[in-house]
Amino acid sequence: MLEQFLPLMGLIIFGNIENLILSSQGVVAGVNPIKLGIASIICVIIWLLIGTFGTQLLIEYSAFIEFIGGLAIFILGLQAMIESVRGV
Repeated sequence: MLEQFLPLMGLIIFGNIENLILSSQGVVAGVNPIKLGIASIICVIIWLLIGTFGTQLLIEYSAFIEFIGGLAIFILGLQAMIESVRGV
């Protein structure tokens, strides 16, 4: 079963890193950590479900999905870095 997810492994790893970056932004912005944690867990569960069922349906498009997801992760990370530099 794991071999189904191997084409998207980079997206999974960098997506988790991006989730950590966005969570740290929320903490720095002064968001309630309990609400932030609950929202983060809900989002991770939703993405797990979408990823599990979406991978089974759209595995032949994994290269495009990984590119678009990687681009989104890059843009969000860049945005987080720019905002953190402005805040310093």
